[in-house]
Amino acid sequence: MSDSKVILVTGASSGFGALTVRALAERGHTVYAGMRALGSRNAQAAADLAAHAVEHGVDLHAVELDVTRQDSADAAVARVVDEQGRLDVLVHNAGHMVLGPAEAFTPEQLADVYDTNVLGTQRVNRAALPRMRAQEQGHLVWIGSSSTRGGCPPFLAPYFAAKAAMDALAVSYAAELIRFGIDTSIVVPGAFTSGTNHFAHAGSPADADRAAAYDARYKTLMNDVNVRLSGLIPPDADVTEVADAVVRTVELPPGRRPLRVHVDPSRDGSEVVSAVADRVRAEFFRRVGLDDLLTPASSL
Repeated sequence: MSDSKVILVTGASSGFGALTVRALAERGHTVYAGMRALGSRNAQAAADLAAHAVEHGVDLHAVELDVTRQDSADAAVARVVDEQGRLDVLVHNAGHMVLGPAEAFTPEQLADVYDTNVLGTQRVNRAALPRMRAQEQGHLVWIGSSSTRGGCPPFLAPYFAAKAAMDALAVSYAAELIRFGIDTSIVVPGAFTSGTNHFAHAGSPADADRAAAYDARYKTLMNDVNVRLSGLIPPDADVTEVADAVVRTVELPPGRRPLRVHVDPSRDGSEVVSAVADRVRAEFFRRVGLDDLLTPASSL
């Protein structure tokens, strides 16, 4: 395509991230797939990515990026800019899910979940935004979760809380960056229970005694969360729809990109609640004379 963009995606070794970098590259964009531990844990993922790039003739690269370390975020962004001269789009995808009774997770475990899902976005923003502000153009895409406002099930509290915090951060950034020509979009997936390893790789509570106290009344429910969610998903639901939504959003003209894009085959209600919340926010900005902080798509 003629309007090729330079794009960095975090957490691209698997799941939504792996699908997204491939979909973006196949559209003709120059894509950097952020992964941690390229020389060990994710060596195979990096090799698969390189093979895909060769097979399809696309501009796709793995880059070392651990969102829990500022020096790693700085180095990843520096490499992209050094090699390409610019950074047009940053996709915040890195995240980690945990499953179990909220009480049984230690405060340190909650902090770890926040470190990846929330503070990780801040580290990469601090690395990338000075360049985007200097360019006076850019696009932040945040991969959120319908759990932020939808009918979320129990026993995923630390993950859901972190995703809600990330959503709030993204909304604030949207207003603070618009005068620099930087757009914000939040792509909101629903509960895709196949096509990713979210549940298979989910963390568990460290306090086994407290977790056991919940087993007598909730063990079956906890074990069946994925099954119950799967029952809401239409058989033709395809997790690649999330990657496709990112591609469509990235390729829209500046100023026309929606604040929020839902991809939720389970229809858990998040889209309805978010529409109201985003409209209220837009109306409030107009009431206090901050209309210039809203794009035509800000309340969509």
